[in-house]
Amino acid sequence: MIRQLVFATNNINKTKEVSSLLAGQYEVLNLKDIGCMTDIPETADSFAGNAGLKSRFVVENYQLDCFADDSGLEVEALNNEPGIYSARYAGERGDAANLELVLKKMEGQQNRAARFKTVVSLIQNGEEFLFEGSIQGTLRESRTGEHGFGYDPIFQPDGYQVTFAEMDMAEKNKISHRAIAMRKLIAFLKEQAV
Repeated sequence: MIRQLVFATNNINKTKEVSSLLAGQYEVLNLKDIGCMTDIPETADSFAGNAGLKSRFVVENYQLDCFADDSGLEVEALNNEPGIYSARYAGERGDAANLELVLKKMEGQQNRAARFKTVVSLIQNGEEFLFEGSIQGTLRESRTGEHGFGYDPIFQPDGYQVTFAEMDMAEKNKISHRAIAMRKLIAFLKEQAV
């Protein structure tokens, strides 16, 4: 029987991405699936802190094992902004506005180095475990590609000639920051099941 695990997110794209990584091992439920309509506050000052706030909220209020992630884009020339504010960098939750603000702030910048970073917090049987993933890349000066979400249309991972948004989900899932962190989570879950 496939076990259920809650992913503390309302982001359908993230849910699909992670479900494809855990297919056949776990049924991934999101916040809507468990009837959680609360916008869980992300008030910590780190990715790990925000991920932990979300996973603890579900465990405490729904008594279900849960994992949550906090991810973001860190741009070297912007002192690692938007960082933990990536989802609301422009003052609202909206991919287009956030992406446009980064492009505007990067106008004329020679240093276009950036990285995507994810920290996953898993709370299982009352204990928290953290898993991190990151991928280095550069920022394009304009958006390209139709896939992905967030800053994917301007992020070109090192070693590739295309942005995340020009990759299909399977290709992105092999190399993304979230995929790296999730592989660590999956390896841990498999180890626990032995």
